[in-house]
Amino acid sequence: MSESLTTVAYLGATILFILSLGGLSNPETSRRGNLYGMVGMAIAVLATVFGPHVSAAGIPWIVAAMLLGGSIGLYAARTVQMTQMPELVALMHSLVGLAATLVGYASYIDPAASANFGGAEKAIHEMEIYICVLIGAVTFAGSLIAFGKLSARIGGKPLLLPGRHLLNLAGLLVVIYFGAQFLRAETMAAGMTPLIVMTVIALLFGIHMVMAIGGADMPVVVSMLNSYSGWAAAATGFMLSNDLLIVTGALVGSSGAILSYIMCTAMNRKFLAVIA
Repeated sequence: MSESLTTVAYLGATILFILSLGGLSNPETSRRGNLYGMVGMAIAVLATVFGPHVSAAGIPWIVAAMLLGGSIGLYAARTVQMTQMPELVALMHSLVGLAATLVGYASYIDPAASANFGGAEKAIHEMEIYICVLIGAVTFAGSLIAFGKLSARIGGKPLLLPGRHLLNLAGLLVVIYFGAQFLRAETMAAGMTPLIVMTVIALLFGIHMVMAIGGADMPVVVSMLNSYSGWAAAATGFMLSNDLLIVTGALVGSSGAILSYIMCTAMNRKFLAVIA
């Protein structure tokens, strides 16, 4: 498949994703919205697999991975009860975060991924890697904790550590410091240490963030993590120079953020009505 045909396929998939979001906004059109989303994703996957950036030798591995992942997804969709959907969604979000983290590491380790970058372009590419791994690790850890709380594997009582806000601030400062060290690293080996340290801090932050929220508020947390997974996908798109991932990630990230805001507003109004 040529570069121009791939671009046209990505454009069509983007339009279908937008129509899918519009359809999901109404119960009467939700089936059609789901159909648009599935067709758009099928087009996007086929255009990527058979596009100019994938070698023929790698296609069998990709097809095998798609068959394995599709089988697991089909099994989950058929066996999971409707009441278990929130925890399944949280688990799926954790996979998105894990994928973003692993792709970020792979992009940094692979010398061919940054062979064409130099100077400011190289610094921007490494910043994209750093941000992608950061958001992905937070999403992965937070989504796993949300899954555990929704499935009653973890207690729903909030875990409030003393000085938790100071801990979060200290973690942020450390992440910024090691980000600067990562950008200054002259070799891959030198850059791996700040990247790994940041990943560990991001994982701990994701755990701490969700553990501090009660089980009754997990639907809002899942929506927020949905937004995080979208931004992780968008960061991956910037890192891989993939326009479709950028647009799709931005759609998921912004829609998840809007949904979280709506849910928080509705819960606050309900709380105020109860105590009035």
